[in-house]
Amino acid sequence: MVAKEEGLSQDERILLAASFFYLASTMMVNPLIAGFTGTFGASASFVGLVGGLMGFCSLFIRPVAGNLADLFTKRRLATAGAIVMSASTLLYGVAQNAWQVAALRLISGAGYSFCSVCMASWFASLLPRDRVGSGMGMFGMMNALGMAVGPAVGFQVYQAFGYRAALAFAGVLAALTAVLVHFVRNSGRSVSRSRSHGGLKALVAPGAIPAAVIVGLFTAPYMVVQSFLATYVEELRIGVQVGFFFPVYALVLLALRYGLKRAFDTYRFRTFLIGSSVCATAAFCLLSIMSGDIAMFAAAAFMAGGYGVMCSVCQGTAVRVVGPDETGMANSTYYMGIDIGMALGPTLGGWLYGSLGPSMLFWPCLGFAPCALLVYACSRSLRSQ
Repeated sequence: MVAKEEGLSQDERILLAASFFYLASTMMVNPLIAGFTGTFGASASFVGLVGGLMGFCSLFIRPVAGNLADLFTKRRLATAGAIVMSASTLLYGVAQNAWQVAALRLISGAGYSFCSVCMASWFASLLPRDRVGSGMGMFGMMNALGMAVGPAVGFQVYQAFGYRAALAFAGVLAALTAVLVHFVRNSGRSVSRSRSHGGLKALVAPGAIPAAVIVGLFTAPYMVVQSFLATYVEELRIGVQVGFFFPVYALVLLALRYGLKRAFDTYRFRTFLIGSSVCATAAFCLLSIMSGDIAMFAAAAFMAGGYGVMCSVCQGTAVRVVGPDETGMANSTYYMGIDIGMALGPTLGGWLYGSLGPSMLFWPCLGFAPCALLVYACSRSLRSQ
């Protein structure tokens, strides 16, 4: 039904499915990697560092991936990225110490950066100009859905079969992406554009930087939740069913995506930013004081309205600001914001957990939304959207 309403082609639907699987794989690992690394006796700070290593690696490789995505066939690059992700994730199952886990985390970051940039720019290149907002909104929704379903399934597999089985299953999901992209008829050939510019423009799309910074400011606190929520609940002995947090997040996000399907192309950026900032603030307040399932479910719902919605809005805005000829660099820049958040969030969470204790874990996260509003206030390009 959604495909019919949005006018999605077969190629677009396959790319959405492929994107879901690689992100579900990545996000299945994220909430488990901290606990898995801890089984080798690693400290809270090192556990947080390992959680952020994939984001750090991806951040540095992302500009290369963005340029290659505009020069070479997307199918080939996406396949290579998915294979690297799958192989490194499967190898978690035979890791013998925390340092091996850290090395595999870095390798996963390389595969993730190529896969994510190629999939996003490939999908954007198939969209007509008047459907970029809603199309990238759909793509962002599938990304956010993968970020929600991955942790939910990961928790269930871990509780039933243990860490290594759950991590191996994540590797299988990444392999599905490598298979699915070969069913897309449009191979995602390179676009012709000038390479005469250098410096900053060879690394990022300057017009997309504000949107990338804002999505990074929403991603970092979300990653604190994703990486440490289970440990937080266990340590403080809070009576909640923590495994239901991410399914509730996913269901609310789907409902919001359906309700907002036309709003992505009609409402201004600031409307979404203000609404999502309020939702994110409410989510972290509830997580900090929750004592039962109702508060946790409400926090998950508000998180969908905060982080989940802004993922779609920021990606669509980045592509729209930069234009159709540089979708690879626009998406690369957007994902660099995600990378920074993915790197900063677990690292910050590990430091907060080890230094301030679990009871103070989520209160500092309230400072990120005001920072995002400040970035918007200073950005002329976003204020025009």
